Amino acid sequence: VNNIGDTRSKAIGYQSQVKDVYFDDIRYHVDKLELLVDDQYWLLPKYREMLFLR
Repeated sequence: VNNIGDTRSKAIGYQSQVKDVYFDDIRYHVDKLELLVDDQYWLLPKYREMLFLR
């Protein structure tokens, strides 16, 4: 995918070769990490924080 020069073709390549294959596994592990890591150490907004404002 990285060797593709055209931006649109590269985006389509990432969609089919990366996102569709790996996203669910990555998402599962990141969701678990969000529950384990204390808020003071997790500097990015957590998924639940993006859905529901405090």
